[in-house]
Amino acid sequence: MEYSPKKLSDILEKHGFNFKKSFGQNFIVDENIIDAIIEKAMIKPNTCVLEIGPGAGALTYKLSERAKNVLCFEIDKKLEPILEELLNEKNNVEIIYEDFLTSDIKTKISSYSFDSLYVVANLPYYITTPIIMKLIEDKIPVDKIVIMVQKEVGDRFKAVPGTKDYSSLSVFLNYYFDVKKLMDVSRHVFLPKPNVDSIIIELKKKECQTQVIDEDYFFKLIRESFKQKRKTIKNNLREYPLNEIEKILKKYGFDLSVRAEQLSLDIFIDIANRVSKGVCSNDK
Repeated sequence: MEYSPKKLSDILEKHGFNFKKSFGQNFIVDENIIDAIIEKAMIKPNTCVLEIGPGAGALTYKLSERAKNVLCFEIDKKLEPILEELLNEKNNVEIIYEDFLTSDIKTKISSYSFDSLYVVANLPYYITTPIIMKLIEDKIPVDKIVIMVQKEVGDRFKAVPGTKDYSSLSVFLNYYFDVKKLMDVSRHVFLPKPNVDSIIIELKKKECQTQVIDEDYFFKLIRESFKQKRKTIKNNLREYPLNEIEKILKKYGFDLSVRAEQLSLDIFIDIANRVSKGVCSNDK
């Protein structure tokens, strides 16, 4: 199936569709970019693909030709007649018209049989981070995530210690995944055209993951370490046993005057595992 801004515009006009800024709707219309996403995702025949926000179905159509099943979540029910028209011959595609962030994803996925689960999507910019965090916090058994996101967000995903984009999200993602940039995407391949360029990021589940003893404690420690990014570990972690934390930091050549953005994933894991649970006097 071929897509172009004119063709897509005609289909949307036929169904009286209006783009909603509140849903962050920017549909891919460049078939070369769609093909590039499919190729870089390296979808295997017995893979189930989870797509969040299929929009007008351009990417969905191509995914269905590679994957065993494609399970989509779309919040805008006004897209239903458009997606039905474009995908009516695809019996391996299911579209659930619900908000992904409030859906019981595990239950939905449990009805499918597959060897691997991928997320492949052009994510709405305004909820990119909540979507990723839901996948993590709900423990969705994802093997690989290939997503198109706003370039600024993608830069934070792949940021390394000591850079301005390094954040608590960078640490969370690097705990679970090997993160890499696949390609840049111009704003001109979308309808309507957004104000920013995009980036395609791959998050691949780590084969050898350094485990933390208590993930809830680990995540809380990281969030509070980055709570005020310009402040030091000493200031951000006042309610933690700073003497113990300082001993750990010294092993790596740091002291309590260091900022969280300077510390690697391995250092945070060491701190979380060595500092006993329940040390925080104000359990938030």
